[in-house]
Amino acid sequence: MNRLAQSALLFLLGATLLHSGMTDLYLRYVKAGLRPLVLLAGVVLIATAAATLWYDRRPSKREHHPHQEPRVTWLLTLPVLALILVAPPALGSYSASHTGTALQKPFGFADLPADGPLRLGVADYAGRAVYDNGRSLRDRELRITGFVTLDRSGSPYLVRMGLNCCAADAQPVKIALTGDIPPVLSPDTWLEITGRYTPRRTKDPVNDGPIPYLEVTHAKPVPTPHDPYDETWNT
Repeated sequence: MNRLAQSALLFLLGATLLHSGMTDLYLRYVKAGLRPLVLLAGVVLIATAAATLWYDRRPSKREHHPHQEPRVTWLLTLPVLALILVAPPALGSYSASHTGTALQKPFGFADLPADGPLRLGVADYAGRAVYDNGRSLRDRELRITGFVTLDRSGSPYLVRMGLNCCAADAQPVKIALTGDIPPVLSPDTWLEITGRYTPRRTKDPVNDGPIPYLEVTHAKPVPTPHDPYDETWNT
């Protein structure tokens, strides 16, 4: 590949990273805390593209006549353009149903507000229900948002995928649902569940990991969150 093509690819990659970092598209690939690194990488790639082009256009370089590379090398820009034009969806029910729950015992539990409904993450509820026996959740109205997945028997779970670093290592944390469950649930539907703690538990059919139940009193569809991944389980 000649240096012009190299510069074009580097520039497109850098522009893609800047676009992703400034529009929150990067959240489909990496955790929120890596945003500065995504933007920095974009700047470095664009600077490298400019330096490569400047080096190739120096007067001393123009005296030479390098071999002309085939134009087919420009097809390498197509995957980069695809990243710009097509935003991949966040991992959803298919990944969750084929991966065991990644619930981990936290080092401790933060204090919760004393009054009013509690809005919790899936991992926060699951951790408190399993490893704290729900002591801070009893007799409280709970509100939890996640997407729906179904196991092979059709049992519904509320799920959020957690990240260690990026989407490639995403793993689910699951809550089994009981109580006033909507009669028809479609996988990947995002729901805000209002409910109550119940000591009932089950095991993940994939890896036998612990899954707590939530007794549903109300469920309503909601749009996909700004950041579809849940990082609270590994913080």
